[in-house]
Amino acid sequence: MKTDKLHRAAERAVNQALKLGPKDRFLLVTDKPKMEIAEALAFHAKKAGAETTTYLMTETLRPITGPTSLFKDMIRKATATAYLLEGRFAEKPFRGFMVSEGGKHGRICMMPGLTRDMMERLVNIDFSEMDRFTKKVIRAMKDADHVVVENPEGTRVEFSVKGRAWHNDNGDISKKGRHGNLPAGECYTAPVEETFNGRIVISLIDDKLGRGVMTFKKGKLVDYKGAGIAEVIKTVGDDETARIIGEFGIGTNKGARISPNMLEAEKAFGTVHFAIGDSYGIGKNKSKFHFDALVDKVTITAKGRTIARAGKFLL
Repeated sequence: MKTDKLHRAAERAVNQALKLGPKDRFLLVTDKPKMEIAEALAFHAKKAGAETTTYLMTETLRPITGPTSLFKDMIRKATATAYLLEGRFAEKPFRGFMVSEGGKHGRICMMPGLTRDMMERLVNIDFSEMDRFTKKVIRAMKDADHVVVENPEGTRVEFSVKGRAWHNDNGDISKKGRHGNLPAGECYTAPVEETFNGRIVISLIDDKLGRGVMTFKKGKLVDYKGAGIAEVIKTVGDDETARIIGEFGIGTNKGARISPNMLEAEKAFGTVHFAIGDSYGIGKNKSKFHFDALVDKVTITAKGRTIARAGKFLL
């Protein structure tokens, strides 16, 4: 019996997050750098009785921007899918397809850029405390018609989330239609697009460290500075849907750190993230792209109440 930290984390992912069982058809998409994580997940998925299929994305086929016909059949027949590839800008449309189809036909766990350290440190945990705090944040934010986010670097953006659903990324990916990350630890929604105005100063955009500035008017990105953002804009080309605000998220995982990996950084306490592109069905915008931008040391005001000040929650 394997009992090291990686396998304990994989066991939690299989049994507590995905809750795989004998009726499941589990599709695990990986590449060579993530193979040891994939092997641990496959080991425990098989042990749980799930019919398990691994799909190795070879380097010679990358970047992959769209699914093959065979892959389409596989994900549509899977009851649970896990994505383990290293994150790459050019592969955003493929990731978007997986989120859409994985959630439509089963449930989807996205782990782009996951490392063994992240598995051992952030997945091998009891999610209940994090879940309780995340629900508290959602209650404070839900249906706020005026939200202000600021930070010492010059961020000031105002918007409404009234009428928009909130999602709790608490690690529970056990039911059909669920879409979540491992590691988990955030709540997110989509701002009401036309209300979103102001300037955000970011420290990271989709795995690209470095300060950047994004300016929005009525939900659309109208100006920007920074190498990481410039690379994003180059990637999306003239696709206007990729310039519309699509997400507002708040990190609630106490163990997560700000790092070059957005999968972990966006979960860190005292941070928020905004995404341009697809709103995952919460808002109006639909796009094949979705790029997250991190803002740290934030002060959040909603419903006239200060929820966090300079990166410290006041709940």
